[in-house]
Formats: sequence, C-alpha cells, structure tokens
Amino acid sequence: MGEQTEFEPGDKAPNPGIYTEVGEARSFHTQINNPKRVKLERGDTFPETTNKNRKWKKAEKARVH
Repeated sequence: MGEQTEFEPGDKAPNPGIYTEVGEARSFHTQINNPKRVKLERGDTFPETTNKNRKWKKAEKARVH
C-alpha cells in the first residue's frame, strides 16, 4: 500500500508542508481557479474546503492542469 496523498477536511496532516485544494478525485476536467492553500505542521487538522467535492493535497504533489 502507498502513502495517502489526498485528505478530507478534519484529517490530520501527516507531514509539515503547504497543502492546496484539488478538484474531485480522478477528474481531469476540473480546474480550480485560485485554490485555497494552507501551511500545516505535522498533526494539524485540515480546514474546510470551499466546495464539498474538493480535497487537500500536498502542493508539490498536486496536479496542475
């Protein structure tokens, strides 16, 4: 099994870093304009996203369309 890469609001951050909102899982046609970005430390809780279909992903792993 691999490391979890997408996180729901309320999950705990596994590592420190900058996380950004990404569109619906496995949807390559969803582009987000001005996604929220947050800086979290290990163990911090992910905040709510601006849309219930979005998730959090570490910025350097987030796919840019």
